Amino acid sequence: MKINLKKYPALFIIIGIGIVIAFILVKSKNPMQHEAATMPSKAVDIITARNIPFRSRITAYGNVEPAITLNGMAEVSGKVSYVHPNLKSGEAIPAGTLVVRIEAKDYTVSLKQTEADLRASRSALKELTEDEKSTKRSLVLAKKNLKVGEAEYTRIEKIWKQRVISKSTLDAEEQKVLQLRQQVEELQGKINSYDSRKQSVKSQIIRAEQEVKNRQTILGRTEVTLPFDARIGTVNIEKNEFVSVGSVLFEAIDLKGVEINAHLPMDSMRKLVTHLQDTPLAGQQIAHGGRINDSLGLVATARLVNGMPGAVWEAHVLRLSDSIDPTRQTLGIVVGVDDPYEKIIPGIRPPLIKGMYTAVDIFAPVHSAMVIPRKAVHQGRVYIANTDNTLSIRDIDIRLIQAELVVVSNGLEEGEQVIITDMIPVIEGMPLQVNIATDFEKEMKLRASGEQLRLAQ
Repeated sequence: MKINLKKYPALFIIIGIGIVIAFILVKSKNPMQHEAATMPSKAVDIITARNIPFRSRITAYGNVEPAITLNGMAEVSGKVSYVHPNLKSGEAIPAGTLVVRIEAKDYTVSLKQTEADLRASRSALKELTEDEKSTKRSLVLAKKNLKVGEAEYTRIEKIWKQRVISKSTLDAEEQKVLQLRQQVEELQGKINSYDSRKQSVKSQIIRAEQEVKNRQTILGRTEVTLPFDARIGTVNIEKNEFVSVGSVLFEAIDLKGVEINAHLPMDSMRKLVTHLQDTPLAGQQIAHGGRINDSLGLVATARLVNGMPGAVWEAHVLRLSDSIDPTRQTLGIVVGVDDPYEKIIPGIRPPLIKGMYTAVDIFAPVHSAMVIPRKAVHQGRVYIANTDNTLSIRDIDIRLIQAELVVVSNGLEEGEQVIITDMIPVIEGMPLQVNIATDFEKEMKLRASGEQLRLAQ
């Protein structure tokens, strides 16, 4: 259909005006500005890489055992005449307490007989000594008599030669001299025998004294006393019961200390000696009787595995097991705890007693190390916030991983800012908005030094 414009002059005018207005608007509009596209800054938390005090730590598990266990045994046979009223399983008895007595009548009689023999031997020695003194005095007199007799015999002999007296008188005087000489010789022989006779009696006295000591020792064995403060375990006797030599009467556990033989995997042991990598171990000292911990310098704590955070005890490393457990491939490390019955808090810190299952935290000496949180490591790399607040990706070498901490041996320098926030995406050079995680750094230092766990005591 054909439109006749002559019939609609107003429409033509309106269209014309519209075209003019559109042209004016296009000409008067400012040209479009094109801005370069920019990446938004990523907000991240950072810590400053520093060498801080670090203490390697491993945790091993084991059961509590008494450091000293006494199996009270009967050293003599006889009827039990006395049993301490507290000699019962679980009771605590102080050192020096008489706990068991075995009937001592027969042993007392035997001791008295031996003491009587000793007194008799001592009396015999005294009598022999006095007899020796008397014999020596008699010998002195006999020698004087002999000297007088010999002088008289000489005088008589001179008279006889003058034919004044008979030969029988001279013979009689000679006989007297011979008798006196025989008396001197007999007394001298008797005196010479005193040394051997006294030595024989002295030997009898020594044997009797030793026998008295033995009998006294045996008599003492009829009474059993505790050598240390003890908690009683198993009790195997009752009053009036007959016991033979070697019978186990009771079990007593020393209250002054316990031991824990904790087992740890062999590869965990490496953590405790990383600080010695550049130090020769004092093997010569160990070979000559030194303790292994004198070289390693380890300290330890023990805690119950039962959700009781207050049940922690100071411990000391005593020794390593002499062999590896072939089944579990673990090494035993024995620690000791002194005074396990002290500082008891009901419901919080019970006594550390036989059979309790414990976790033993063993700490190496504190040494300086480059430590960062484990969450800052991403497949062997860390993210660094550069001084211009841009991202840099860095490869690192890890010496060891301990719980949520990582010890870096290479790849980080002191003062660099390590990002601890998870980032997606990660683009080299991307802009960052950094926030220093001061509280996190303080907590990490506590963990690294081991104080966070040790202060729980």
